[in-house]
Formats: sequence, structure tokens, C-alpha cells
Amino acid sequence: MKSWSVNSKLKEECGVFGIFGHPEAANLTYLGLYALQHRGQEGVGIVSYDGKKHHIEKGLGLVHDVFHEENLNRLKGNTAIGHVRYSTQGDDVLKNVQPLLVNIGNQWLALAHNGNLTNAVSLKRILEKSGTIFQTTSDTEIILHLIARSQKDTFSERITDALKEVEGAFSLLFLSQKELICVRDTYGFRPLVLGELKGASVVASETTAFDLMGAKCIREIEPGEMVIISEKGIKSLKPFLKTKTQHCIFEHIYFARPDSVVFGKNVYEMRVSFGKQLAKEHPAKADIVIPVPDSGVPAAIGYSQESGIPFQMGIIRNHYIGRTFIEPEQAIRNFGVKIKLNPIREVLEGKSIVMVDDSIIRGTTSKKIVQLLRQYGAKEVHVRVSAPPTIGPCFYGIDTPTKSELIASSKDRQEIQHFLGVDSLGYLSLEGLLQVEKNERSLFCTACFDDRYPILPKD
Repeated sequence: MKSWSVNSKLKEECGVFGIFGHPEAANLTYLGLYALQHRGQEGVGIVSYDGKKHHIEKGLGLVHDVFHEENLNRLKGNTAIGHVRYSTQGDDVLKNVQPLLVNIGNQWLALAHNGNLTNAVSLKRILEKSGTIFQTTSDTEIILHLIARSQKDTFSERITDALKEVEGAFSLLFLSQKELICVRDTYGFRPLVLGELKGASVVASETTAFDLMGAKCIREIEPGEMVIISEKGIKSLKPFLKTKTQHCIFEHIYFARPDSVVFGKNVYEMRVSFGKQLAKEHPAKADIVIPVPDSGVPAAIGYSQESGIPFQMGIIRNHYIGRTFIEPEQAIRNFGVKIKLNPIREVLEGKSIVMVDDSIIRGTTSKKIVQLLRQYGAKEVHVRVSAPPTIGPCFYGIDTPTKSELIASSKDRQEIQHFLGVDSLGYLSLEGLLQVEKNERSLFCTACFDDRYPILPKD
């Protein structure tokens, strides 16, 4: 028997949630992480504080698998932070599940991190030479060791000291006995938002976490900002040298939930607009427009609206499969894709189809989907992609394949079209993408499309 992975797209990064000053802090953190589950499915953890003692619970798996009434009841206190993880750096093992919790002197500090440090390798080498012993294989632990080495007095000062030595992407939540400290890197790669719930302060990777519990979104935590939440209130600092803003464009294309507001814009509306622009740039003569569910749905709706071609759900996604599964002894053609995505013959048979997806990474899954559509009677298949060709990996917290594995890094559009076996292929242009964003290129990191990296990794 074979074990097949069903994760063939880009992998989400991580999600963080924090709350200060609410009697049901742990339960609300659980709900917040549940809403952020799309950002990481490897592991989940929560640290709470009851005014006297900290409490920690974490495990491998999904939020609802790890947490239940018994261990949530152990997370006492009115302050908590939580984390859902996808292993972009470090192994998928329990010791790497966050928040990470350490003792520094006679105090403790917990940390949850969304992002990726581009100078982690060189920093770790320096720290190990000076005698530092690492307990995990996660780049996040480096930040804690740098904090421990700082000679400053307060945690906010020591965190500032440490973060001046790191490079890359980070949206961070720190929890101590007195404070919830939130920090975002100066580029603003990853989102982080501040909200309010019945007098309590809440922080999350996306606004959808606030919606679930009825919290009000106040604002984004700005790139390079440190927000300190304590019994004294909320304090904002800008302790880092300013750099140009480089929001991750893929948050709008694929990663964030469509019901979130990210970088000041509703994600669903942005994806519909990408689809409309795609229809302008790459029209097609077809009977129906279908999405690759679920992430391709908003762009397909936009394509349909702009082109006038009817929208249909020609493929149904099975939402209840695990990350891996066992194939029967008797091989089934395209089994790995078909168990996740099943076409509807009555919708497809004899039709010319525009299939809209948000991205093509390796191309192997897209090819199998096209084969399925033809197997179920599609007369023509025209593939449209609501993003430019992905030609480079991400170094800022997204688990992307190496450059050699990205089909668009070595093949042109005609070659990809031939590989996929489609009648035509069209990608949204980078110019069109940025036109929809109504912002200058300088506000977004588009390195995966143009190889223009704001920061390169250091060995």
C-alpha cells in the first residue's frame, strides 16, 4: 500500500492569537486559533497566565484534535497567547510547536512567531560557538536566546535589542507576567491586527479571528511597531530603523481567509478583482467557468462576471480527508487528486471549460485535474491563473518548493500549456495584479514572481 500526501500547493505559514484582560482568555484563544487553522495544521499550542503561574498546553495536529474541555480548563487566567504552526523552519515534532516558553533569570517569557528569519543559520552558528544550547530546531528559538543575552532591564528593551540582530519576516507575540508584547518586522511581510473585546485587548494574524468572537478590529499593527499591552493600557513604540514596506502579495492571492481584511483590504473582494482583471487579459470562448476549489472560487466568480460566461461548481472538494491516506491495492488513476477533488460529469460533459486557479506551483496537480476534467467529458479545457507565474521560492515564512521544482522557473507558457495538456493557458500579469492592488510595486513583496528579494538568506 502507498501513502500519498494531499498537500500539493503552497503551504500556509503560521497563525498567532493573543488576548489580555479577559476571564475566558484560553477559550477565546482556542476560538481564535480555530479561525486561523488555515495558516497551519502541523501543531497548536496555548500559554496562559493567571496572575501567579503560567500554564501551557500544546500538541501535534489540528486545533480541535489537540484541545478539549479538560486541557482548556487547565489554562487558567485572563491573559493568553496561542499559535498554529506549519513547519517552514524546523522539523514537524512536538518540541517545535509554539508558543515556546523559557525562563530568563527569575522571570518567564512565552513567544509565538509567524514568519521566517533569513539570517537564522548564521546567528545560530554564532550562538552555538559561544556555548548556547538549542532545545528545538526552530528559528524562533534564536530570538529567545538573543533576548536572554541582552543586558537591558525590561523585556521590551531586551526584545528590541534582540530583534535588531535578526533579519527576515516576523509577526511576534510575547507573553510575560506583566505584559503582552506584539512586534511586526519593519517590512510588514506578515499581517498582524489589534482589536478589542469587552474591554480586553486582542491580537491576531487575521481579522477573521475577531469575527468569530465578536471582537472589534481597531487597526493593523504597523510595520516596525512594538505594541505593549499591560494593566496600564496600550503603549506603541517604533524602536527600529524604517525600511520600505513589503507586504506579502500571496496573502491576498491565496493564504489569508477570504473573509479577512488584510493590509487594509477585504481578501474576497481582492480575489474577485484579480479574476476580473484576468478575464480582461486572457479572454476565452467557453461554455462555463469553474474554479479549483476552494481557493480558486472568488477569482472564478470575478472571471465569470467580467466575461459573461456562466459560473459553475464543476469540481467538488472533499473537506474531510486527512493530510495523508492509504491507496487501495488496485491502483486508481489520479487517486491522490480524486479523493480530494471530484468532478461533476453532468456539469462538464460536452462543455468548453475555463478552469480558474490561484496558482500553479509544480504543475503536477493541475495536470491531473485537467486529465480528470477530460475523463469526465470536458470538450475543451482553458486554464486561467489569477496570479503571475511563480518562479522563485519564498524566504519569509511560506513553505515553497525550491526554484528547480517550480515549473514556471524553467518552462515558458507554451511549454507549461503542453505539459498540462490544456487548450490554452493564461496567467494574470504582474502589472495587472499591481493595478488591481492600486498600489506601487514598492508596497508589496513580489519576489516569487520577479526574483526581486528584499532580503536574501545568509548562510
